[in-house]
Amino acid sequence: MAKRKIDGVLLLDKPFGFSSNGALLKCRWLLQAEKGGHTGVLDPFATGLLPLCFGEATKFAQRMLDADKGYRATITFGQVSTTLDGEGEITVSGVAPSGLDQILPVLQQFVGPIIQTPPMYSALKVDGKPLYEYAREGVVLERKSRPVTIYEMTVVSYEAPVLVVDVLCSKGTYIRVLAEDIGNALGCGGYLSGLRRTLTGGFKLEDAITLDEYIALEMPEREAMLLPGEQLIAELPSFELNLAQTALMRNGMPILDAINAPLGELRLYGNSEKLDNPMFIGLGEVGADGVLRPKRLLSTHVA
Repeated sequence: MAKRKIDGVLLLDKPFGFSSNGALLKCRWLLQAEKGGHTGVLDPFATGLLPLCFGEATKFAQRMLDADKGYRATITFGQVSTTLDGEGEITVSGVAPSGLDQILPVLQQFVGPIIQTPPMYSALKVDGKPLYEYAREGVVLERKSRPVTIYEMTVVSYEAPVLVVDVLCSKGTYIRVLAEDIGNALGCGGYLSGLRRTLTGGFKLEDAITLDEYIALEMPEREAMLLPGEQLIAELPSFELNLAQTALMRNGMPILDAINAPLGELRLYGNSEKLDNPMFIGLGEVGADGVLRPKRLLSTHVA
């Protein structure tokens, strides 16, 4: 099947059992897209929001890797798992709290900056090899702890021994580790028995489409579901270039007279005699010297 130059972002509600790469490959095949990439690993065990990038949009996928995330986590207390989630060997470890009055004070201990140690069952690589491969071989490696931030943790429900909680966190947060740490702090143990991503960057789960729904669409409808790549950097201020500045930027040249352009990264919109309205051409950055330089530009075939 011939591959096509398809550009845009698909908000997919990833199903249980699919790896992020597996979901990407399926959607890339459905679109017959020449190029694609996902915006951060969502374990096969987890479901929910997974923005997929195609074509030129892949140039801005890193923004989603660095973005804050939101999850609905299901934690089962009184049991522990070898993988910290529902895919491991489960054993009884204690008695779950009888009510929320015991749980809420402990949850508050984990809101704000915290330190986490990445789990052995993770995609983090050591010497080019994912940690989970070492774990499957029975090898345990020392992992460097790192700071993350839990911005909010809101209880959805608690029916002992199962807690459902909404978590808003910084990039790099392992919800499996959070579940284990909360269980340990309660003195009964706990593991992550369910996980659904609800937010990433400015995207929301309610705007996503399921894989089954996407498969059922015809090709024009599939293409119509794609958001423009500039949505990946929608939080950045925009700056419109005149004709001369657009030509310079297109050729990778700095712009010395970018008057009124704010410092930092910008969404750039270029003008052309062939266009009635400015068109998104990529990402630029204004340094402390006031000079606007290109950072990530779309290929000329797009604009």
